[in-house]
Amino acid sequence: METLIVQPETKEQLIALKAFIKALKINFRSEKSPYHPEFVEKILQGKEDIKNGKGVKIAIEDLWK
Repeated sequence: METLIVQPETKEQLIALKAFIKALKINFRSEKSPYHPEFVEKILQGKEDIKNGKGVKIAIEDLWK
């Protein structure tokens, strides 16, 4: 079979999805992220900043100076 990964954005979406899956008698499991949500948000913001040209670029040769 196929595995689906669903990522609800709100608590209401999560509740609705779980209810729908249970109604169809589909087995599922829920896994929580081992990372603190604030940490994840900072990482995602950093990636977005880099994509938008923000940040500091350091040459590899200068890392140990």
